[in-house]
Amino acid sequence: MPTKTLVKADKATQLVGRLDGVTHELPDVDFFLYMFIAKDAEASSQIEGTKATIVDVLEANAGVATKKTDSDDIDFYIKALNYGIKRVKDLPLSLRFIKELHMELMTGARTTHFSDPGNYRKSQNWIGGATLADASYVPPTVSDMNTALADLEKFLYNKETLPLIQSAIAHGQFEAIHPFLDGNGRTGRLLITILLLERKLLDKPVLFLSSYFMRHQKLYYLKLSGYHEGNVDAWVNFFLDGVIETAEESIGISKKIIKLREADMYQIHALGRREAESGVVVLKNLFRSPIVSSRVVMEWTGFTRAGAIRVIERFVKLGILVERENASSKERSYLYKNYIKNFTQEHLDK
Repeated sequence: MPTKTLVKADKATQLVGRLDGVTHELPDVDFFLYMFIAKDAEASSQIEGTKATIVDVLEANAGVATKKTDSDDIDFYIKALNYGIKRVKDLPLSLRFIKELHMELMTGARTTHFSDPGNYRKSQNWIGGATLADASYVPPTVSDMNTALADLEKFLYNKETLPLIQSAIAHGQFEAIHPFLDGNGRTGRLLITILLLERKLLDKPVLFLSSYFMRHQKLYYLKLSGYHEGNVDAWVNFFLDGVIETAEESIGISKKIIKLREADMYQIHALGRREAESGVVVLKNLFRSPIVSSRVVMEWTGFTRAGAIRVIERFVKLGILVERENASSKERSYLYKNYIKNFTQEHLDK
C-alpha cells in the first residue's frame, strides 16, 4: 500500500479508537446500540431500493404503524447483524460463517428472485442489464468463484493486515465475487462491522458505513467497479474516507446523546422519588425504543393504563416526549424526538 494510504489508515484507526472510547462513556450502552444498528440497516436496505425508514421500523415495533411499508427489509438486516455479532464469538469469519449470515439475512426476506438462502450460487449471475450480453459487470464463473472464495477465506484468517485495510479489501473482493444469487450487497456490508469486531478494533458495533455509501452511492459503485478492474488503492482510500467521516459523525452523535441523557435524567430526578423511579425505567428504555404508546409503557413499568398515561403526560410536560400526529392510529403514540433526530432528520413530523 502507498504511504499516503497507510497514513490515512492510521488516522482512521485513531478515530475509530476515539469512537470506541466515547461509546464506553455511554451509560447502559446496549440501550443505544439498537439505533446505531437501525441507522445502518436503513441505509444498507435503501441502497437496494427499500423505501422504509428507521421511523417505520420503530412504529412497527411499538405497534403503532399506520401504513404498510417494506420495513421488514430493515428488520431482517438487524436480525442478521445481531446474529453475526454473537456468532463470531464462536465461529471465525469464514465461508461457513458467511453462508450462515446470508441464511439469517435472506430466509423469509423480500427478494426480486430466488435467493437460495445460505447457499453459494451454482449458476452464473450478473449485475445490470437484462442478459449477460448487456451486463455492466459479470462476476466469476462458478468454478472461478469457488477458487476466489477459498482465497478470500485465507485473507480473512490473515491477522497481519491492518484491520481497516483488510475490511476494505474483503468488502471489495466479496462484492467482486458476488457469490450469492441475491443479497450480496447487504451481506458484504454486514461483514465490514463484524470483521472490525472480530479484529478487536471495536468493542461494540457503533461504526457503520452504509450511510456513507448511501450518501455517495454513485461513487460507491464507481469505486467498486474500479476495484473489479484492479484499482485497489482508489477503493481503499474511498473506504478509509468513509471510516473517517463516519467515525467523526458517530463521535458527535455519542457526545450529544450523553448530554441529552444527563439533561433528561436531571429533570426526572427532580421529580418526587416514586415518579423518578418509574421515570428512570422509561427513559432508559426510550433509548432503544424511542416511539411509544401507553401499552408499551405498561409493559416497561407494570403500571395500569391510567398509570402509564400519567408517566407519558409527565414526560410530555418535561419536553422529553412529543405526541405524534397520527389521526388514523387507534392508539396515541409519542416520540423521543430530541434523541431520534440524531439518527435521522427525516419523517419525524409526518
